[in-house]
Amino acid sequence: MLGPIAGESGNLVVAEKFVRQAAATPDAVALIWADQQITYGELHALARGAQQEVDRLGLIDGKPVGLVLDKSPRAVALIMALLGAGRAFLLPSPKLPAPTLAALFAAADCAAVLSIGADQPSRSALVDHMVDVAAADGGLRTDADPESVCFMLTTSGSTGVPKIVPLTGVGVAAFADWAAKAFDIGPGRTVLNYAPLNFDLCLLDIWTTLAKGGRVVLVDPAKATLAAHLDELLDTHQVDVVQAVPMFYQLLADHVRDGRAYRADQVIFTGDALPTRTLPSLRELFPSARLYNLYGCTETNDSFLHEVVGEPSPIPIGKPVDGVRALVIDDDGAEVTGEGVGELYVSTPFASKGYLDADQARRAFGPHPTGADDRVYYRSGDIVRRHPDGTLTLAGRKDFHVKVRGVQVNTQEVERALLAHPDVAEAVVLAGGDPVAGTVLHAVVRRRTPAGPHSLAVRTHCAALLPKAAVPGVIHLVDQPLPATSTGKPDRTRIKRTYLEARA
Repeated sequence: MLGPIAGESGNLVVAEKFVRQAAATPDAVALIWADQQITYGELHALARGAQQEVDRLGLIDGKPVGLVLDKSPRAVALIMALLGAGRAFLLPSPKLPAPTLAALFAAADCAAVLSIGADQPSRSALVDHMVDVAAADGGLRTDADPESVCFMLTTSGSTGVPKIVPLTGVGVAAFADWAAKAFDIGPGRTVLNYAPLNFDLCLLDIWTTLAKGGRVVLVDPAKATLAAHLDELLDTHQVDVVQAVPMFYQLLADHVRDGRAYRADQVIFTGDALPTRTLPSLRELFPSARLYNLYGCTETNDSFLHEVVGEPSPIPIGKPVDGVRALVIDDDGAEVTGEGVGELYVSTPFASKGYLDADQARRAFGPHPTGADDRVYYRSGDIVRRHPDGTLTLAGRKDFHVKVRGVQVNTQEVERALLAHPDVAEAVVLAGGDPVAGTVLHAVVRRRTPAGPHSLAVRTHCAALLPKAAVPGVIHLVDQPLPATSTGKPDRTRIKRTYLEARA
């Protein structure tokens, strides 16, 4: 017995949709993890076993739990159990420092913190035991209120302490419905999950896929930078849909030399800007695929989509997806309705209603800036260029604009110029203080090989592409990967501490 199945009417949350799939196709594969194949029936029973374990803790009703999870089938089952039971959970990166994790769990008023380490590659006896016990007990409980908070994710913390972003069941379910339709996710389709469990990309590649009956290939985070392993997963499991950050595609492009072509027909890059020079490699690796730039943030979920045709530079973030409204507000507070530049405001049915911290929420979430409607908008801090047809291109971040000798410079534009150099693998540009010059741009540049360009060559390259004020005054050349957050973005706080403050 698989437990209650919601009717056709009403808002079905992800757990209810998953239970329907498990009832209809219990023998279909839901997850692939190393050499394990977990069917929908087994994952359903595993989730019910996790639900029983949580029930036995006797936690206070209405309080969330904190989760410290390494990716594994058991971790996925625990999250599904909590979704079904309607208990909110805070899911930060397990790699955050212990004091930061403790502060986040305290801020969320968590009743308990639950932890699961990485499963061994072979199926564990505990998994078999939980499946057997849960199968005898009955079905996964699915009594969540669609309007209540389920996921509580955190921002990347790349420029400071992570913020807590609560998402409702109905918002996540609405996103799953959109994503499944947009990328043809459903029974018989295989989706690669590259991101860690705490990353909002999982809303598409794990939770949408399980709600719609597809199978998920889980990438072990411990092997996420091993290009040979990624190549094997794509080839062995004949993946149809790939969603990943640009680093994933660059790893493959640097590794594959034998004309390898994968079968995927939907390829999505997200989480950061894809260097234009990576596009030709992407087309060679995925010759049958439609290529998409999917853009959003933790606060709004994915909200903009652009199918990449040709070789645009820079690649647009596209137009709002169904149900999303976007505003471009110029420096005078007026809405840009034609061509122009301004700050991006977003209102979406997939979004959080605000940060958990009310003061933080008031600064970022609010009404239409000109009062034109009654929707809630998130003030993104992204500076975008609106083109005549309504397509948007990211110009940078409002907080990445600095004055250098009286000239406003967007440090992200400088980073894009650096990444245009064929021998530059990574680049981060930061503003540093100088007692004489005032503000000086520091570029931290990882070369592809130690024999790569020297400082003068990097500066000459920038001078050919940028105004004089935007050419970095200090070049830090490194040959190791730059510090990154759990979501794969540059950890600007650590980079600044390592390359600017430590050498001051």
